[in-house]
Amino acid sequence: MDDTAEYLSPVGRQPVHTCYVPADRVDSGVVGLWGGQALEALSDYRDLLPPVPEGVLERVREKLDWEPIEDLRIDFEDGYGTRGDDVEDRDAERTARVVAEWVREGVAPFSFGLRMKSFDTKALRERGIRTLDIFLTTLGEVPPGFVITFPKVTSVEQVEVFGEILDLFGRELRFEIQVETTRSIVDVTGRLAIPSFIAAGRGRVTGLHFGTYDYTAGCGLVAAQQHLAHGACDFARHVMQVCAAGTGVRLSDGSTNVLPVGENRAHGWDTHYRLVRRSLEHGFFQGWDLHPAQLITRYAAVYAFYREGLVADARRLRAYVEKADSGVLDEPATAQALSSSMLRALDCGAVEVEEVRGLTGISLSRIEQLARRSD
Repeated sequence: MDDTAEYLSPVGRQPVHTCYVPADRVDSGVVGLWGGQALEALSDYRDLLPPVPEGVLERVREKLDWEPIEDLRIDFEDGYGTRGDDVEDRDAERTARVVAEWVREGVAPFSFGLRMKSFDTKALRERGIRTLDIFLTTLGEVPPGFVITFPKVTSVEQVEVFGEILDLFGRELRFEIQVETTRSIVDVTGRLAIPSFIAAGRGRVTGLHFGTYDYTAGCGLVAAQQHLAHGACDFARHVMQVCAAGTGVRLSDGSTNVLPVGENRAHGWDTHYRLVRRSLEHGFFQGWDLHPAQLITRYAAVYAFYREGLVADARRLRAYVEKADSGVLDEPATAQALSSSMLRALDCGAVEVEEVRGLTGISLSRIEQLARRSD
């Protein structure tokens, strides 16, 4: 297999997060439920939030009202656990009908899909394929934005087999690989595993999602050291970045299980906010959220990150364009990074089009062109 093969890259908006919801808790109103619970927590406990720039929480409130979840994953894996076959069969069929209803009524999240069981054992593999079959058969036509999450990958052979299974459905199905085992970083031969995983996906792989707790446990870390800020996680994420660079495959950071609830609310929010900011600073623009109250600090951290750098980034981009338009081509990679950041900020609602135009003096189409480095 040619690990250097180039494939069609996913384009367009990347969600700022993925919300994992156990399949038995997914119904037609789950997005509104998460948004309502987040709004209630913001109203009741605002004073417990970490400090953010002026105006950010107002933007967060608006976001929670009109788009609380950007990407939702119906979880049939760890969050769902092991159920009887008849129970999981029913949940697979029911949740597929929920997705079909969302699409039909135009209320689906921007991105959505399911996380199936891993190929760890024969029993899990067979159950995962059965769930996927029931779900896709019930769903029918695959809607835009649909993606499958393939967890606990340990070998290129697993990716190859999964791709062959997806071929049987005869539809354009894409999937994310969860990087949550040590063998998904370095394979049994001592080579970096991810380039072979991406190549084995034959253009289907859209993302690499880091798994905090399975990975740190696989490294032998004690429970108190199993967190996103550990050096072992930094190593894995750096490998993910290097291997995915230039492929169009997107990166997502993992989760924190320190939840902002009860007496732990302030600590949970502070921990989540700090880790989201850290991920953004390390070039991971998406992450996992496990609880409605985490939506508040997710958007607060994302909005603060983009707005704090908005004026300086706009000034740099304007300077680049003025030189480029006069015939001086200076650091196109810098212009691409600045433009991409502007587009991400616009996509999630951190800034408005009018703000970007006013600060940069550049049209949105020109910014998009610079982000593609097509000049």
